[in-house]
Amino acid sequence: MTQSLHSWGERYLYAPDRYQRLISLLLLPLSWLYCALMYWRFHLKKPLAQGVAVVSVGNLTVGGSGKTPLVSALAGRYTDAAIVLRGYGRHSKGMAVVSDGETILCDVRCSGDEAMIYAQSVQGVVVIVSEEREAGIEQAKKMGRSVIFLDDGYSKHQIEKLDLLIDVKTRSHACLPSGPYRERLWQGKEALTLTEERDFFRRVTVKDATERMVLVTAIARPKRLDDFLPAVAEKHYFPDHHFFSKEELETILAKSGGTSLLVTFKDQVKMETFGLPLSLLDLELEVSETLLDKIDRYVERHR
Repeated sequence: MTQSLHSWGERYLYAPDRYQRLISLLLLPLSWLYCALMYWRFHLKKPLAQGVAVVSVGNLTVGGSGKTPLVSALAGRYTDAAIVLRGYGRHSKGMAVVSDGETILCDVRCSGDEAMIYAQSVQGVVVIVSEEREAGIEQAKKMGRSVIFLDDGYSKHQIEKLDLLIDVKTRSHACLPSGPYRERLWQGKEALTLTEERDFFRRVTVKDATERMVLVTAIARPKRLDDFLPAVAEKHYFPDHHFFSKEELETILAKSGGTSLLVTFKDQVKMETFGLPLSLLDLELEVSETLLDKIDRYVERHR
């Protein structure tokens, strides 16, 4: 039931059918009210300097956009970088240092899947989860970091930062609940809008491939993987940030006759202790020199 509702919700926001478009039209008054409240919230915030360079990578819509590999590619270029994020889906609250740049200090249930990806894959970078981003930034500063990357920080208008927004294609341009937009690029708000194949390029490889792979993933908008998938026996989609059990994965393998589970890095960090055969859909980004130069100039001005 949960998976069906999740799939229905993603279709409603990104590829609505006739019935869903009717629901969207009926909800437009709520959408206008929501968007007005978000604008008023933005208007009341005054961005404050943090004493370090802060770069946010995000998008305006709900759901996935490829933020994690982009943050990884950017943060890994600096020797004094930290990544601060909320830690969606984690089984903990407050602030926690996931990695001090050398050692991983908590497990994936404490950190959440995205923070664990950073801790495992971006060498030398401090990783901190915190609902209050300012608290995470302060902790990073105490740890000697002077370049802070915020995962999904556009809405933190009270923080002075360079906003990078990944452009997500969608048929609907309405705010929630009629469409997928959490906020607009408000007038007076400066940001760099990034487009795939201009500002960054995806490179996908499959590691530890087997003869009969079964796709199992818990990412937002999982069908965006279709352009990169090899042949798979079956596809199983779970809600974003879902924590898998070993039993449910063993059942999928047994029923499908699969020889391995094909997963993303976001899924792998929650499965790696189960001892099951995993194939990794490994996604890396190549970032344009033009964008890197803009970020470097901003960082040098604000360190």
